[in-house]
Amino acid sequence: MPVALLVRVAFWLWFGAALAAGYFLALQRVSPLATPGVLFALTALLLWAYFRFAPLRAWVDALDMRSLVLLHLTRFVGIYLLLLYQRGALPRSLLVPGGLADIIVATMALPVALAPLDPGSRHRAIRIWNIVGLVGLLFAILTIVRLSLTAPLHLRVLTHLPLSLLPTFLLPLLLATHFALFVRTARDPRPA
Repeated sequence: MPVALLVRVAFWLWFGAALAAGYFLALQRVSPLATPGVLFALTALLLWAYFRFAPLRAWVDALDMRSLVLLHLTRFVGIYLLLLYQRGALPRSLLVPGGLADIIVATMALPVALAPLDPGSRHRAIRIWNIVGLVGLLFAILTIVRLSLTAPLHLRVLTHLPLSLLPTFLLPLLLATHFALFVRTARDPRPA
């Protein structure tokens, strides 16, 4: 079976499992630390598969880096987080590092991926964007971990749909793409 087909099947099975976990409120039935635990475990699984299976790594590495950057347009979810903050459903401590950083990184992804740049300039832009994007994502995840320890009720909104897809699907995928981009930009530091 071709790698692309296997990736698609695994992707949709994972997405279906993440939807089911949100629908059945699976994250509400476990310890508050399970939310970041699931996020880290899924990210580790994705990275393990990327580094362990050469056909998968070759498939991911053959993708245009701009498509991996454009995947981060999903980080416009930060706008929804702003709305939830205004309604009082999310604490400010999660919104600032999470929601605002996501909006900034998603906005930066557009010119990085779509501007008419020469390959060397685009490569540098992707490297800079990737660092900013990863730092923003890590700060948001650290905030989730901190709130899981100190005020787990503030994260209850992340245990049901649609926001349950953040720790069970979207954040691990975004973290893994940041690492894949680091590998690819480090491998060829000066493209032609």
